[in-house]
Amino acid sequence: MKKRKILYVAIMMATIISLPEQSNSQNLEVVGQAKITDMSTDNTANQIVVKQADGTLAVRDAASLLAVGTGNYGTVVNPITGKVWLDRNLGAAQVATSSTDAASYGDLFQWGRNADGHQIPTSGTTTTLASNYFTTSGLFVTTGTSNWLNNVETHMWSGNAAENNPCPSGFRIPTAAEWEQERLTWSTNDAAGAFGSPLKLPMAGYRDGSDGSPIDVGSSGGCWSSTVNGTSSRYLAFGSIFAAMGTSSRSYGFSVRCIKD
Repeated sequence: MKKRKILYVAIMMATIISLPEQSNSQNLEVVGQAKITDMSTDNTANQIVVKQADGTLAVRDAASLLAVGTGNYGTVVNPITGKVWLDRNLGAAQVATSSTDAASYGDLFQWGRNADGHQIPTSGTTTTLASNYFTTSGLFVTTGTSNWLNNVETHMWSGNAAENNPCPSGFRIPTAAEWEQERLTWSTNDAAGAFGSPLKLPMAGYRDGSDGSPIDVGSSGGCWSSTVNGTSSRYLAFGSIFAAMGTSSRSYGFSVRCIKD
């Protein structure tokens, strides 16, 4: 089978398009978020060419699944720490213009999962635990347990080469120590400091791990780290009067902001 290339512009695809195995390319234009599954059985790493709204191109492998969040990610640098970050949350349409800019909220991931569709804030739910970490339903798992997976795995978001790393190439999920280092540079230890920082973090809220409902949207924010704590994981939490590192069950959905490796 020849490699097939799919060209699409900016990014909610409700239409399913099937390509014959002999096809070399297919053009499609969508608005919102595109999710493309490589259904071939030849183990060939087919490629997808993504054309962003500004005309830039990016090539992605589509060996199993690709989910490309809305928007053309840029980078920002914290001049104090020297760390380079994406300029918005994964899935966000734009850089935040305020702490409550809904277009900047982005996706809400369960810890350790890839971008399989579950992270979309309005995705459906399931009460069935995933049997493994790399093949999932694309639904937000709501079993009332502390995990979306039926066994404890801790490696899925560890480093750039992590199996389920949802970040663009060269980026990864930050550690708890990196988030704490970032927080200590804020002008105030609260949501105002989070937004006033180079990262312009918005209060995107989170999804409840027990039923998938949205919680505290516009009044608090949370960003996952790659750091585990027993059967839970660490995350950065902030609101109108606080900011601190916390620990959460992995079944909860929080924002993801990627750091350059």
